[in-house]
Amino acid sequence: MFVWDGAAYEGYIGRWSRVVAREFLSWLAAPHGERWLDVGCGTGALSEAILRDASPAEVVGCDPTAVMIPDVRRRISDQRATFQVADARSLPFADGRFDVVVSGLVLNFIPSPEQGLAEMVRVTQPGGAVAGYVWDYAGQMQLMRHFWDAAVALDPAALELDEGRRFPICQPDVLETLFRGAGLDDVIVRPIDIPTAFRDFDDYWSPFLGAAGPAANYATSLPEEHRSALRDRIRAGLPIAPDDSIPLSARAWAVRGTNS
Repeated sequence: MFVWDGAAYEGYIGRWSRVVAREFLSWLAAPHGERWLDVGCGTGALSEAILRDASPAEVVGCDPTAVMIPDVRRRISDQRATFQVADARSLPFADGRFDVVVSGLVLNFIPSPEQGLAEMVRVTQPGGAVAGYVWDYAGQMQLMRHFWDAAVALDPAALELDEGRRFPICQPDVLETLFRGAGLDDVIVRPIDIPTAFRDFDDYWSPFLGAAGPAANYATSLPEEHRSALRDRIRAGLPIAPDDSIPLSARAWAVRGTNS
């Protein structure tokens, strides 16, 4: 598990995760006045979107990374929201406590996603919604694919770190099987595609040098000569526009089901 720094995460993936959160909630279309649980709330991007767009009665966010919780509490002062440290595999809530339980960009990081999902189902009331989304690391999460395709071309050993390989859960058929296996009804999986435009190559590359996560950790672990070779190979493969901007897109797979 990686210890994410909130500011570094924002420049790396956080700015895109907020856009995905809005699209996800629009698709979920939960009734107003519901009690929500955000499992693996991280920087609070999804909780913030719920508070803004879903008119909840309550939002509880939990995350196993203790350093995240004080930061998200400072940023989100809405009285309907509370945040606490908790492991997805052992949620400290009563059975049926929530109407909607969601998890944004987290299921692949839970050491036992089956156990985490079972807990999410347990704390959801009968008839309530359980849902989440993950990046399509192996396919159309383009900023990551450009990175790992270049890294593996230069260093075949990097394949073992590639999220597309490490996180097989981030596939629509696997997500559907996971949710059906947890006893959820009416399981639906769909893609969410968003534009991820970078101002220039620096805007694309710099976050890999300051964030946590497999790609950033790999980049910063390289000797300068090898890191420069990786940077140059990535740059050569990107669709750089005449104004130096880089128009990419990112896909997340969203999944939802109903607690029986």
